Parts: sequence; C-alpha cells; structure tokens
Amino acid sequence: MKKRIVSAFSLVCATALIFDYSLDSKNNTKTSEAAEYSTIAGVISATNVDIASLDALTVEDSDAIATAKSLGDIYGYNNLGICNVTEGNLNIRETASTDGKLVGKFPANAGCEIVSQEGEWSYIKSGEVEGYVLTEYLLTGDEAWDKAVEIAQYVATSTTGGLRVRAEGNTESEIIYQLAEGEEIAILDGTQDDEWIKVDVDGDEGYVSAEYVDVDLSLKTAMTLTEARYGEGVSDVRSAICDYALQFVGNRYVWGGTSLTNGVDCSGFTMQIMAQYGVYLSHSSRAQANEGTTISTSELKPGDLIFYGKGSTINHVAIYIGGGQIVHASNKRDGIKISNYTYRTPIKCVRVIYD
Repeated sequence: MKKRIVSAFSLVCATALIFDYSLDSKNNTKTSEAAEYSTIAGVISATNVDIASLDALTVEDSDAIATAKSLGDIYGYNNLGICNVTEGNLNIRETASTDGKLVGKFPANAGCEIVSQEGEWSYIKSGEVEGYVLTEYLLTGDEAWDKAVEIAQYVATSTTGGLRVRAEGNTESEIIYQLAEGEEIAILDGTQDDEWIKVDVDGDEGYVSAEYVDVDLSLKTAMTLTEARYGEGVSDVRSAICDYALQFVGNRYVWGGTSLTNGVDCSGFTMQIMAQYGVYLSHSSRAQANEGTTISTSELKPGDLIFYGKGSTINHVAIYIGGGQIVHASNKRDGIKISNYTYRTPIKCVRVIYD
C-alpha cells in the first residue's frame, strides 16, 4: 500500500517537563525555571507523494517551500515565525514587557504564528501558548520559511496500538519493539519504499510498516508553563528526584555519555540522577534492572525505574514520574524527553528508592 506524506511541515504533539536557560530582556540575561511544557499539533496540508519519493524530496526542495507558502491557510499559521536563539528557550510573556507574567517557553527553531507586532514585541501563537516575545529573536517572512525547510525533520507517527518495529523491512523479521498509538519516531536516512520505513527508536534502528504510520516533516512548537504534579501520597524524596530529573529535559543524548548537561545515554541519565540521592547504579540498563526490587506496573511510584528491551533483552531504562509518564534519555534527535510509560511495552519495573 502506498502512503501519503506531507511535503511541508507538521507541528507534532508532545509533552515535556524541562529546566533550562531562557533568553529574556534587553540585556540577554538567562533565567532558570522548572516547569511542565505541552505542545499541540498544527499540520500543513500539501502535495501528496508516494512514500517511495521520501528520499527524493529533501528539506531543501524549493517546490516544497513554494507549495507551503502558496497554501495560505496553515491551520492558523499564515505568518510564520521561527524562534532564533542559539541556546535555551525564548520567554513568552502575558504582556509586552520583561516584567510580564511568564506564560510559556519558545524553543530554538520552533514555529509560531505572528499575530501582531507592538514596538520591539511580537504577539505570537504556538501550540497551546500565546503571548509576547521579543521580535529580535524571531525569523520572519521568507527567512522563516527557508529556515523551517532547513530544520524540518521527517517523523513517523503510529496510527495503531502495538505498532511492530522489526529488525528488517519484512514481516518475517524479528519484532524488536511495539509502540503505542500516537507515538512519534524519527525517520533515518536510507532507502525507503512503499511498504517499510527505517526508524530510530531510543537509538536503535528498526523498520515499521508504512501502512500503519503517518509520515510528515516536523517542527517544534512552544511549551506551556504549568505546575508538575506527581499525585497524592508521594514522598518528598521521590518528588525531589523527579524535579531534579526534569531539569534536564531537552539536553543532549550521547551514547556512553554521563554528563547531564553535555550529553548522556539512558543508563547514564538514571545513574547520575539517582546518585544525587545516595543510590549508586551501574552504567548499564541491563545491570540496573538487577540492582533493586522488582515490582509490578500497578505498584509504580514516581522515582521507580522502568526497563524496555529489544525483543526480550533489556537495553533501555527510564524514570517513572507519575501520571503514566516517564523521563528518559531517548535518542540523538529528541535527547532527554518525556514519554508515556507505555510508549513501548515495559519488560521490568524496579524500585531503588525505599521510603
């Protein structure tokens, strides 16, 4: 079966909590804030092409730019703006003032609708967030479109529960993962065909059936600011572990890395987070799975560890943060991120914090 791909951009859903630097004000000072962020999708309808054309249609394709610009109605994004900061996030404020209430964060290279301009400020809408940002940190007009096409990435979104990720592009190949409906995964470079797409799941390569995914070019959107909630009856230490871990959402994934700020892999992330609270783990997800008490998913509390695997072999670990969500160092594209704990089928749950 041939699948449709969109030759422009899809602003995809995600949820994350993050603690990072934020560009603000006239003197470019940086602030740090712990917050929960959410994004909402906006999709550009564009020219339909066969999945086999995926490699041929590069992000530099001038036809894609022209098509996108000519559409006009882009689910509210008629006047595209791109956040142009070199690091961190741009503050979004309730009023056009550096003293205005902070309502959201606008990540570098994220897209928005520019609604109006008031002096040095622009009123924008991006995802679920609307408010004022400093115009000097926005790309606009053709420059914004050119940048969007340059930075957009192909992603595949599962349209079915239990999407099978196989080791090779055929139905006889080993099933290495199963993904929940709505999960978004990065598409890797390489030959694509009508039936199979090569993807990256937590740093591992695999193949998904084109029949059960939507393929789009993707941009980030702004993130709302809300209070993190871990549920009733959660101890202070568990809340503290989650708060600490969530500070690093958005930071880099580096295989073998152990730096929470400069690059870390999945087990390096859990190792470093837990070490802050007197729990010393090995730098290996497989080893960590045996360094605590095995529990069921129904017993999970924030601060517990959840393990995933390739087939039956454990190769990934995450920290449960409550509300059915985890924080983990995922892959090079996403870095440290928030996911639903069932985004893949858990193999094992382990408790290393006893309170």
